[in-house]
Amino acid sequence: MDTLSDILSVHDIPRANARAAIVTKTSEVFRESSDPPLRTFNGKEYVAWGSRDDLPYGIMGLIESDETLSTCQVFNAEVCYGSGLTYCTDAATPEIARQVTDFIFDNPLPDYFLGVCQDLMYFNFAVSVIILNDDGDRIVELHRKPACYCRFSPKNKKTGKIDKIYFANFRALTPDDPIEEIDLLDPRSPWKDLQQRMALRTTRANPSGTPARTRKFAILSRFPGVDSLYYPIPHYAALFRGNWYNIKRLIGAAKESKLKNAAPIKYIIEVSSRYWDNLFTKHHLVTREEQEKLMNEKKAEMLEFLTNVENSGAVLFTGKSISLDGKGESPDITVTPIDSKTKEGGDWESDIAEAVNMLCFTMRVHSNLVGSVPGKSQTNNSGSDKRELYTIAQALKKPYRDVLFPVHEIIIRYNGWKGVHPVCPFIQLTTLDEHTDAKQVTTTNNTPADGTDN
Repeated sequence: MDTLSDILSVHDIPRANARAAIVTKTSEVFRESSDPPLRTFNGKEYVAWGSRDDLPYGIMGLIESDETLSTCQVFNAEVCYGSGLTYCTDAATPEIARQVTDFIFDNPLPDYFLGVCQDLMYFNFAVSVIILNDDGDRIVELHRKPACYCRFSPKNKKTGKIDKIYFANFRALTPDDPIEEIDLLDPRSPWKDLQQRMALRTTRANPSGTPARTRKFAILSRFPGVDSLYYPIPHYAALFRGNWYNIKRLIGAAKESKLKNAAPIKYIIEVSSRYWDNLFTKHHLVTREEQEKLMNEKKAEMLEFLTNVENSGAVLFTGKSISLDGKGESPDITVTPIDSKTKEGGDWESDIAEAVNMLCFTMRVHSNLVGSVPGKSQTNNSGSDKRELYTIAQALKKPYRDVLFPVHEIIIRYNGWKGVHPVCPFIQLTTLDEHTDAKQVTTTNNTPADGTDN
């Protein structure tokens, strides 16, 4: 049951001209233990992503449920994409240029690069897969594996490295679903690892002295974090651990309720996700239909309780007894009354602007660049300021592009394409006196990936 995507619902309170919003606490979205849980599927052991192995889908549900947040994510991915990735062949021979052109025709880079940019913006890592020809002397295919469907194998106890990537429909696995196992090149030194695997010489990792028979390898592009054993925690986790995400959602729900029903939201019922988890476990419920039925029953009980909430001393019983003043240790359910005499109708406008600005600030996107600040009299930036903001936004994406480039440097070096290097120009917006709308600016080092000079 993916309760994270069902974060907010609004209900009528029985026998009262008022409504209640039931929300799921988002502060526990990125709750991880020091020892990530392991799961086994069809004989393959992998590290679960979140306690129930559904964390990426909960994250996507939260992002897609908010207009500002989803727009900021798309904007960041598009800025990271810049003017697109390509292989520069200006210093290459005509034969090598032809080989590069054939490779790009067989492996469309725009679709691949925009996909890995989105994975990096959402989850702070991306997975690329390279496939070699039968002889193992040339890389002929490049693929992106969507990060939300990738899982890591446990770290090798001897080397401390992750050896495998598993790719499958982990959102809803069934015993008949296939799971793809892909050898992962050493994340610290994938080029050296690939050379050793394919070299015709005896090594400790290859005692037989024969090249590996495997022709498919995964390469991990990961943005370094300060606290993640396997799956990185993106910086925007602060939104869900704080209050502004829920505040913005509740303001929208309150305005809709007032406009459609002329009934204000009088109470907010905040429910911990662990409450639902424990409830489903206690009743041995597995299917989504059974879980939704029980959730609706419990919500009805909460709403019925609110009918007599004016009675002094009323207590809502959950896994623990919690008084309505919010006192109690680690409550699973918290009821917060809202003063119905304030913040009705258009009076929410300033609060919406504040919430939008906080979301944009956390996503490192200026609100004027995505047009998300509501109101007619909002302060707007000049054209020059917006050009500078856009330039700053693209410059801040350079570390992410640097993380994605090694995949292509490996392809170029392994294929022996001398005089070729990957480039990703960013778009520089220009002023009217330059008689052009935009121009491309390349900040990438022009040294070819094979190490030769132009």
